[in-house]
Amino acid sequence: MRTAFYISDGTAITSEVFGHALLSLFPVEFEHDTISFVETEEQAIAARERINKAAKRTGEPPLVFHTFVNPKIREIIDSCDGVIYNFLEHFVAPIEKELKVAATPKAHRTHSIHENSYDNRIDAVNYSLANDDGSNITNYEQADVILIGVSRSGKTPTSLYLALQYGIKAANYPFIDDDMDDLRLPDFLKPHKHKLFGLTIDPQRLMDIRDGRMANSKYSSARQCRMEIREVEKLYKKEKIKYLNTTKFSVEEITAKILSMTGLQRHKY
Repeated sequence: MRTAFYISDGTAITSEVFGHALLSLFPVEFEHDTISFVETEEQAIAARERINKAAKRTGEPPLVFHTFVNPKIREIIDSCDGVIYNFLEHFVAPIEKELKVAATPKAHRTHSIHENSYDNRIDAVNYSLANDDGSNITNYEQADVILIGVSRSGKTPTSLYLALQYGIKAANYPFIDDDMDDLRLPDFLKPHKHKLFGLTIDPQRLMDIRDGRMANSKYSSARQCRMEIREVEKLYKKEKIKYLNTTKFSVEEITAKILSMTGLQRHKY
């Protein structure tokens, strides 16, 4: 199996995102290896050796995606036995030409703890944790969005991803079995109806997820799952609440679709 390396003087998130996006276009399996915070020449030499060992082991040159700004470290990595893809080198010159401004590269440029976005995201994560699963319904006025849906439809991971990645204060509230006989919007949610976003999921997928949590129970039965999904989707349509079926989407895709459908402002940069 061919190897792909993602290397940076910082978190390597940028290298991973670009690299994974490109490799996803090809029907080839890769062994993925991320090397972050390569900040010294010694660390660069060690990273180069790691790449060279992979090349020797597999018999094929690894693909190396990197975003180094330090020329000495970059030269060391570029001298490895891999095929180099340097995103910054590819895009910086054309942007400099367009903006008529020289780039001023620096390490940790995209993930500095001093950015306002850091505080926004930490505040949002704390808020989402404190308002998970209906545990606190008294401060929804602070929420940017309130996710609603049946148990195990993806509310908690989506709330936390919105908070961590985009600094969005996302609360979530569950509809449970006791609500289903006469499902309606609770009074405390009505003043915040404009913030509500519904999640739904295919009943079979919901049953599979719940079965892993509470096998052979009413909670995970096909009948219960079908009934809950039917009732919650009826509520969304009746109350004209935007909603999304999460069945075939990753949490990254779910959050991106929510942002697109709601127009929520990101606090990432």
